[in-house]
Amino acid sequence: MKSSFMMVDGGGLMDQRKGVMKIRHVNKKVRYVKGPIKKKNNRSSYRERKDPKVLQKLFDSCREVFKGPETVPSDSDVNKLCSILDEMKPKHVGLSKNMQFFKSKSVAKGTPSVAYTPIYQCDEFSLCIFFLAANAVIPLHNHPGMTVFSKLLLGDLHIKSYDWVDSMPPPESQPRLARLKVDSVLKAPCKTSVLYPTTGGNIHEFRAVTPCAVLDVLGPPYSKDDRDCSYYKELQHSALSNGESSRVNEGGSDCLRWLKEIEVPQDSHMERFDYWGPQIVN
Repeated sequence: MKSSFMMVDGGGLMDQRKGVMKIRHVNKKVRYVKGPIKKKNNRSSYRERKDPKVLQKLFDSCREVFKGPETVPSDSDVNKLCSILDEMKPKHVGLSKNMQFFKSKSVAKGTPSVAYTPIYQCDEFSLCIFFLAANAVIPLHNHPGMTVFSKLLLGDLHIKSYDWVDSMPPPESQPRLARLKVDSVLKAPCKTSVLYPTTGGNIHEFRAVTPCAVLDVLGPPYSKDDRDCSYYKELQHSALSNGESSRVNEGGSDCLRWLKEIEVPQDSHMERFDYWGPQIVN
């Protein structure tokens, strides 16, 4: 018995067998599940979809590049990982644009779903895939002390990101001035995006224009002890004091924003499911 790739989206369970998608309604989740698959005559085609070489190369390179907390990869190491990620395709993690989740044009009722599947995690780095239904949002959040590589595998994704203007954080509960770095839509296939601990748009928001899959490499990964995730909201100009407004005006209202830390948004829940794509050898 072999396993086929299935996902559950707002429309139901998707089963890819012999290149044909079948759907039956289940729930609003996204996940890999086991299922039978008939033996294919075209063995080369099967190997191509399950070829783990590219993912293994990425994993081996991450082990060499990421040295743990308080370290940032060198420019040559960043270029090395980007060159691998730039060549990665959906098939290298068991995905296909023909899967119903990515073909769906309908919008699910309620809050559009966000899910993720961890591929690998250790103290130095992690590999994971995020799935966003159309109109789904990963709210504005930061990556403390982290270098993050994001590769959009499928779909159109709007990214809005900021970096802090001042290196020292303000008193608790006070807004903090940030500079807009990116406000654009990426369309797969595209180049890899990289953010750093203090530059490159460390605070960002993902908003799916169409159903998306994003492969993330985080080094080091989040930690509840010293690298927990914080969420933010952008303050409207009318909510600012005169002093805060003047700083925005001096820097140009198109590029500076005041961000205020908030509690975890109630609608930011992510469903986690197991990864059953091509495997890596640790």
